[in-house]
Amino acid sequence: MRDTGGMTKPITQASFASAVQPVAADTLIITDTAGLLAGEVSIPTPQGDIPAYRAQPAAASGKALPIVLVVQEIFGVHEHIRDVARRFAKLGYLAVAPELYHRQGDVSQLPSIDAIREVVGKVPDEQVLSDLDASVAWAAANGGDRQKLGITGFCWGGRVVWLYAAHQPQLKAGVAWYGRLAGAPTPLHPRSPIDVAGALKAPVLGLYGGQDTGIPLSDVEALRAQLQRADSPSRVHVYDDAPHAFYADYRPSYRAQAAQDGWARLRAWFAEHGVG
Repeated sequence: MRDTGGMTKPITQASFASAVQPVAADTLIITDTAGLLAGEVSIPTPQGDIPAYRAQPAAASGKALPIVLVVQEIFGVHEHIRDVARRFAKLGYLAVAPELYHRQGDVSQLPSIDAIREVVGKVPDEQVLSDLDASVAWAAANGGDRQKLGITGFCWGGRVVWLYAAHQPQLKAGVAWYGRLAGAPTPLHPRSPIDVAGALKAPVLGLYGGQDTGIPLSDVEALRAQLQRADSPSRVHVYDDAPHAFYADYRPSYRAQAAQDGWARLRAWFAEHGVG
């Protein structure tokens, strides 16, 4: 997967969020744009347009493409998230990563995680879910098949995957990477994944790290218990030795074995549930 050919512009440190500098170049995965349409697009929403990154095969296949929503980390739609979208495009998907903090601010140049949290804390869940719906509508109008709709997200976006699976009845499947599972309700964030586990409209595969200091295993077990009580087809897999952000190949937290296994599980999960 480490391939630098065919990029439309060079990947630099500045392509990644400032709060995660320096980038771990020795493990960085770069997916080229050869054979792809990839770049910025504008998504119409009832509250005004938002930017997004889109990647899809360039060649017309004569069929609508399966759609996958790629939901950002807390660091926004920076180069890692864009690269994930290209990885899906190489597999034949129309991948869309909307800028879900767009109305509240650009976090890419903020110097610290604390500064980013100030912005992210102002992003209402209702807005996020509505913007994801708008992204699906845009994808369906631009060569995507909404009957083959999947979602995946990382960190902040992992939590969103669970919420979206309880929100969108057309969703076929989701994969949540180490998203927060519990938390005190607030007016902007009234429910957590544990709260909605019994009301999922699509099966979700949760991928978590046993050494994640921000998501206790007690929360993972509480989620499992809720899924079992609901007789849900959703599943949770824990990588015992992995920390938080084990898929983030640009960070020291990256664990290649867990990341590769998780990606294989994602592909199998989507295939099993009609995404792709």
